Amino acid sequence: MGLMTRVRPLISTLLVLLCGCVPGLESPGGLEAVWGERGISDGKFEKPRAVAIDADDQLYIVDMTARIQVFDRNGSFLRAWQIPEYYRGRPSGLSFNNAGDLLIADTHYNRMLVYSADGRKLDDQTIGGVEGHGPGEFGFVTDAVQDSHGNYYIAEYGQFDRIQKFTASGEYLFEWGGHGDQPGQFVRPQNLAIDAEDHIWVADACNHRIQVFDATGDHAVLVKMWGVHGEQPGELSYPYDLVLDGQGHVYVIEFGNHRLQKFTLDGQSVGIWGGNGREPGQLFCPWALALDSRGRVHVIDSNNHRVQRVGL
Repeated sequence: MGLMTRVRPLISTLLVLLCGCVPGLESPGGLEAVWGERGISDGKFEKPRAVAIDADDQLYIVDMTARIQVFDRNGSFLRAWQIPEYYRGRPSGLSFNNAGDLLIADTHYNRMLVYSADGRKLDDQTIGGVEGHGPGEFGFVTDAVQDSHGNYYIAEYGQFDRIQKFTASGEYLFEWGGHGDQPGQFVRPQNLAIDAEDHIWVADACNHRIQVFDATGDHAVLVKMWGVHGEQPGELSYPYDLVLDGQGHVYVIEFGNHRLQKFTLDGQSVGIWGGNGREPGQLFCPWALALDSRGRVHVIDSNNHRVQRVGL
């Protein structure tokens, strides 16, 4: 057996461990803008990994420097602030609550932080901060969303892989999930979205699927579940983020397939964009996405240290 014959499987395995690499479909069509580059100064990124967009189409992006940087929809830098604690790890989820404050999944500090849009930390609204598996305790927090009644849903991965529900004041209500691949279980629930019916959409990343729950009562009920592991249209590889357009579609970013995929709400693929690479229109281990008021998708192209704006 030749040297390269022996080495190729090792290289392939390393890439899968690093990025979940699976060949994607290269499709630059729909690309509108590319902005950002590697760096630690204002307007530059070091592996950006989460994004949220406000009512004015301002993008809030966190990277591996634990900065929250704010940009307009065209990528012009507006302002920034630093998360005060980050030596244990960086945040991996961002969203806005009903008041317009920024929810930060402070992953390695086992909590949800809340900041005003201008960067003031609202300490009285923090939920969590204790590592553990009891009610109100957390492992690695991945994302948080708020429903129309003010309740919070906070996801975590690790040994427990669950979602906990809290009142607006932070009182624990109930939880669901658990580590596994059965319906209603999770393996890294990486991101959440909430629809007009207050249903919770979950990017169940390492199960390569989407799960949707009705948790408006005193427990969570599985409404639908779809997705299988693969690289063909309609299949998924490590879905890390999802966003609903309110018009019958859900957009999913795939860390493993290096692509953006558009689905109907029952999981039928209607569009694909991306593919593994460094060129405009290609992606390298993307983590997140946001949808602006004009229906354009802003993709956090993490290992290319940039943002790409797409019409799909």
